[in-house]
Amino acid sequence: MRILTEAVPAMRSVSFGIWVGVGSRDEEPGLGGASHFLEHLLFKGTRKRSALDISAAIEAVGGETNAYTAKEYTCFYARVLDADLELAIDVMCDAVADSVLAEADVETERGVILEEIAMHADEPGDEVHDLHAEVLYGDGPLGRLISGTAETITPMTRAQIHDFYRQRYTPPVIVVAAAGNLDHSTVVTLVKKAFAGTPLGDAPDAAPEPTRSALAAVRTLPPATLLRADDTEQAHLVLGGPALHRHDERRFALGVLNNVLGGGMSSRLFQQIREVRGLAYSVYSYTSQYAETGSFAVYAGCAPAKAQEVLDLVRAGLAEVAANGITAEELRRGKGMLKGSLVLGLEDTGSRMSRLGKGELLYGDLMDVDELLARIDGVTLDDADAIAAQVLTVPMSLAVVGPFDDGDLS
Repeated sequence: MRILTEAVPAMRSVSFGIWVGVGSRDEEPGLGGASHFLEHLLFKGTRKRSALDISAAIEAVGGETNAYTAKEYTCFYARVLDADLELAIDVMCDAVADSVLAEADVETERGVILEEIAMHADEPGDEVHDLHAEVLYGDGPLGRLISGTAETITPMTRAQIHDFYRQRYTPPVIVVAAAGNLDHSTVVTLVKKAFAGTPLGDAPDAAPEPTRSALAAVRTLPPATLLRADDTEQAHLVLGGPALHRHDERRFALGVLNNVLGGGMSSRLFQQIREVRGLAYSVYSYTSQYAETGSFAVYAGCAPAKAQEVLDLVRAGLAEVAANGITAEELRRGKGMLKGSLVLGLEDTGSRMSRLGKGELLYGDLMDVDELLARIDGVTLDDADAIAAQVLTVPMSLAVVGPFDDGDLS
């Protein structure tokens, strides 16, 4: 198990996180949503604490706890005053390592998760991104919902979740990260103490790291359109295709390009679609990066009658950049946006802790901030234009939520 810390003596808080390299892509089809289900259950009680004990212990000192599940990892974290770090470590390690997964709690959380799935389906601006993942990756591990579906959550048993928990949550895929007013050796001692006597503390040091099964292999589907017809006031559109995986050295150039295209109010798509023509309130581009693949996409929300015009403008804007590249001024601005968001995003202990956990878990490496800034500064016009010519010319898939019939949009 790896433990990383960053001392920030000027802070009076500490953020402590446990990062597990297991997410929704690690689930077999019949266990869709098991990681997210487990995320809920680990706060429901251990051999030492009830669910109320867990929440009350942290809230009694003014702290906060939370967790979230992604496609390739799950994170559990707490933020407390520096004087309460020992309490936070003990509570969080206990919850993650020694949950009892009581049958009654499984049934209670099943209902909660089914409500969460239903709530998500009522948010078309969120759902359209899930549809785009589905149209890109199909029913493969990256195309399925992180939450699972009613069809997978309803029959899932306590035994299935428990087996997934104990088989997948092992020391080699766990990273502990903390940032704030702390001492590294003290954190190491407290973590060892908190895990002692739990299944994670008793695991062999050389336990083999679980490998992603063949079921987790990624296959990108041919371009297509996926429509969910709904009587919404707005049409929600996501157009995009495959791009770079997270280890590709060109990801910095793609980050700059993304800012130029749709990363802010000065971006090309925002200016052309919202500011000049007033066709949409929200329009932006984004990238998603995984272990061996990734995507680039553009989202727009607009009146249904304007959807085709917006799509045509997005495609024209991407084609223009693919063919002719970006300007030197756009490159400067795109690099500045990327550097600024990186540095300003590290203004609190939570974001610093996340940088440690993600860097070690996903990259196996932790670039310091100056090195990251240098990599961004090193992006040239040729780099940005080359990545534009590659990423923006691939056939793209379209996901739509709105009041349409098949064939209404192209």
